[in-house]
Amino acid sequence: MAQWLLANERILMSETLPIINSDPSDLTPRQIVTELDRYIVGQAAAKRSVAIALRNRWRRRKLDPALREEIAPKNILMIGPTGVGKTEIARRLAALAGAPFVKVEATRYTEVGYHGRDVESMIRDLVKQSINMFQTRARNDVKAKAAEAAEERLLDALLPAPSSWSSSGAVKTSAGFDETKSETNAAELHEKTRAKLKKKLADGSLDAREVEIDVSANMEGVAGVFAPSMGEEMGAELQDALSRMMPRKSKRRKMPVSEARRLLEADEADKLIDQEAVTRQAVEAAENLGIVFIDEIDKVAGSGRSQGPDVSREGVQRDMLPIVEGASVSTRWGLVRTDHILFIAAGAFHMSKPSDLLPELQGRFPIRVELQDLTEEDFRRILTAPRNAITKQYAALLGTEGVTLEFTDDGLAEMAKIAATANARSQNIGARRLHTVMERLLEDVSFDAIELKGQTVTVDAKMVKERLRPILEDEDLAKYIL
Repeated sequence: MAQWLLANERILMSETLPIINSDPSDLTPRQIVTELDRYIVGQAAAKRSVAIALRNRWRRRKLDPALREEIAPKNILMIGPTGVGKTEIARRLAALAGAPFVKVEATRYTEVGYHGRDVESMIRDLVKQSINMFQTRARNDVKAKAAEAAEERLLDALLPAPSSWSSSGAVKTSAGFDETKSETNAAELHEKTRAKLKKKLADGSLDAREVEIDVSANMEGVAGVFAPSMGEEMGAELQDALSRMMPRKSKRRKMPVSEARRLLEADEADKLIDQEAVTRQAVEAAENLGIVFIDEIDKVAGSGRSQGPDVSREGVQRDMLPIVEGASVSTRWGLVRTDHILFIAAGAFHMSKPSDLLPELQGRFPIRVELQDLTEEDFRRILTAPRNAITKQYAALLGTEGVTLEFTDDGLAEMAKIAATANARSQNIGARRLHTVMERLLEDVSFDAIELKGQTVTVDAKMVKERLRPILEDEDLAKYIL
């Protein structure tokens, strides 16, 4: 049993993942599993475990503050080969809860020296993600007001008021003409013209027209001089500090109205948002709702030797241990506690086993779930069952060229059989094998799509066998193509 991992799913899917859902009380464990079933095939045990973990977070928030502080999340260790759904389950879970989510690779902390990159950076990344989420929600809350203010600034740029209006009082010319009446008529004409421009702005007829506006100049160039030699986190903090200390600069740029509207709306939204409140809420959400997914945890597990790269691996585990146990991590937004952050670790454990991890670290992942390998039936379901199934994606892509793509039951069965056989004969890469199968199968159709406009292409068992069977039967060739 497994699931389909699709890199392009967000492009195809019209719906967006929820930004924040502060009270997931309407999601019972059974409902969470049902929601995960819409995108992930099988892996019932893993779904049940993460569903219970999410529900326990809601239960904890209902307790008295004294007892609430004593209850820590039960971290999860997922064990299974690549391409079976470990990452996707965690990502979908975070989306359902509207929780801050960050995925890190355990191997990235072995790049420099024995201990590698600072493991605390995973918490900083989580807080940064949380702040981005809350800023997005805050901008959505003030979107209407920001759009109105941006529209007024755009109108001022498109139709500036004459400078002579700034003078007050009537002016008597040598000819005895009273300019007050003239300016009144001009003001009325200006308002009428402004109303017409406002209507055209609303219907988008001015989007291509160029306009000059003042935009904020960024501070990236200032901190960039120091960042390479001071480290990633220190460089980012330096940039943030300099941007607060130095006066805000702006420069005049000429751009299309559509782009100017977007920049002005963002600028006006930032003026309306209470950044301190957003940061405070975001840090609290990261501490109590945050999910950190640590992938490739098996790559830092020891193998029983006391020399070579195992020193680095064990060092990473030692540095990771206090973070998972519960510590206070220093960030540019203040101290962030990790006591109630949910950690989900995953690994294939081909060359090692979970018992090779430090005993203390093993104890911090009390829930262990083993994800199963793909079967031929799993492949067939993956091709059709999920909402973001790959067959639906290819049909939609070719539909933009006027080509109708259809799949028969025997064609889907043959594709599943070939994918399962290829995984068995060579390296098992799980559901990702379907990427290669589909690309190879539809290569000619995709290339000649413009000539096939208005036609229907039916993918049946005969077509699949003609395109893929010769490659699969040649084992040497299959290793490079499938």
